[in-house]
Amino acid sequence: MRSVNRRSVEKVLIGVWMVACVGCRQPASYRVEADRVATEIIRNKQKQALGKSEPFTIEPPANALRRRLLLGQRLPYAGNASLGTGSLPRPEHWPEKEYPPLREGATASAAPAADNETLKLTLMDALQVAAANSRDYQSQKEDVFRAALDLDLESDEFRSTFAGALESVTSADLSGSSAVVGVESGASLDWSRRLQSGAELTAGIALDLVKLLTQSRESSLGVLMDATISIPLMRGAGRHIVAEPMTQAERDVIYAVHTFERYKKTLAVRVASGYLSVLQQLDQVRNAEDNYRRVIAGARRARRLQDAGELDDIQVGQARQEELRGRDRWISAQQSYARSLDSFRITLGLPPDARVDLDRKELDRLAETARAVLAKTSDEAPAGPRRAEAEAEAVPADAKIELVPPSREGGGALEMEPDKAVRIALARRLDLRTAQGRVYDSQRGVIVAADALRAGVELEGAGGFGESRSLGSADQSNARIRPEKGSYGLGVLLELPFERTAERNTYRESYISLERAVRSAQELEDEIKLEVRDALRKLLRSREGFRIQAQAVKLAERRVTGTQLFLEAGRAQIRDVLEAQEALVSAQNELTAALVDYRVAELELQRDMSVLEVNEKGLWREYKPE
Repeated sequence: MRSVNRRSVEKVLIGVWMVACVGCRQPASYRVEADRVATEIIRNKQKQALGKSEPFTIEPPANALRRRLLLGQRLPYAGNASLGTGSLPRPEHWPEKEYPPLREGATASAAPAADNETLKLTLMDALQVAAANSRDYQSQKEDVFRAALDLDLESDEFRSTFAGALESVTSADLSGSSAVVGVESGASLDWSRRLQSGAELTAGIALDLVKLLTQSRESSLGVLMDATISIPLMRGAGRHIVAEPMTQAERDVIYAVHTFERYKKTLAVRVASGYLSVLQQLDQVRNAEDNYRRVIAGARRARRLQDAGELDDIQVGQARQEELRGRDRWISAQQSYARSLDSFRITLGLPPDARVDLDRKELDRLAETARAVLAKTSDEAPAGPRRAEAEAEAVPADAKIELVPPSREGGGALEMEPDKAVRIALARRLDLRTAQGRVYDSQRGVIVAADALRAGVELEGAGGFGESRSLGSADQSNARIRPEKGSYGLGVLLELPFERTAERNTYRESYISLERAVRSAQELEDEIKLEVRDALRKLLRSREGFRIQAQAVKLAERRVTGTQLFLEAGRAQIRDVLEAQEALVSAQNELTAALVDYRVAELELQRDMSVLEVNEKGLWREYKPE
């Protein structure tokens, strides 16, 4: 009988334990590794889906604007969660003491401005603020990240997997004439690998060290090695079946990238639309204020005319009533503006009570651009609508009425032929690519469901050599690895397809899923065509509306001036002046609305055609048809 050298075995076990301790990684390393793997997957899928890649991270800003505003402007907030994850207190047993970095209080750089100073945002600023602070934007990025993690998990099914265990047990056997006390220590290491063909390979090695603490104090070392292989030949064989979950996970990442890219365009248009809508409300406040001043002056003028005996009490009362209505409209316009501004701050991911205002000059710049584009002359087209408008006053009253329909003449560069716009949209819309990809996914689903109907045939092989040890065999010699003394086996497992009710129903449902996917793709295609055609119609309507309202404002201004002069000359009543002032306010508001509508329609058309490019910072690059 041979006994294993105690010191050498102890060294081996100590070494194994040290390796195991080194393998006890910190949670932070797992998070960092997951970030690295997911980011690399996203970068590769961006190149595959978009032909380009851009920086991608789901880490929130170190000191977000929302937090800086809450602290810098001393705004009320409910708790630490309002300031972000980095401000939360660390609960007991928190795994990473350094993540996320704790941010205690406001610093000099944390406040965007002095305590009572208002932060003013241009449209470009608002786009970047939304990309950095919008909660929906962050959720969309996390959806892409999660899809990448799902792909990594599916890919892990085809990587080599190792598992190990160490154990040491002290046991006593008191059933015999004398007590037997000993220590059984063991270590095992297993390896497994699944191939995309369907084959599965496993191998393992186990070490046993048995030491008696009583009687002869014998010790012995056992070594056992084994390996198995399983190869499907029919059902479940082939990469198109085995790797289908990983293939779908890869496509899901691409779909998530498509969805996020589409969302960036949608958010940019929503922010721009909201920004311009707030400025439109601000313009209505200005118009309401101007009107209020006019009706106050009109009421005072009416009282002076009453004192001079030129107006009766009824007309003076009408002027006074209009003054009260003017004040009510002015207050309502202010409240509507404040409400829309609060809502827009929330769209940006900022507190609604933060002192954040928008740049009023943005609307002025838009008006200048619109006038340059929309007020194009059409001297080269005598029959065009602009010439018809210019010559309207010169037409005799008894001339034949000819209606000139609106046209794209004199419109902006985006007012293109509907067929051309639709073709561009169908070629570039990422959500349509996703819908078409879902059709192919459903086709693969039919193939996988059909495979489940087949018989199962597996080729299996196994082999093992060596011996294990226990207290009962502690007096035996150390085990030796001798493959020629091992045991081996080879067999075939046949599973006949007698019962396939569930698989049959799944197969039939796969065709239903395919039909639904086709219908969804068709429906989305039709919706895209409708969206593009509607956007073009909105462009035309807004442009014509802008021209009409511009003329309406000029007429209303002349009407107000004229009725005031007629009133003072006794040739008009106060109601005429009030109606003229009301028409002026309405025309001014409609002019601004048409201006904003045209700009928003331009952005919506670019969004629906998927030609509006938005980078990771939220900034856009608009489409130039030429």
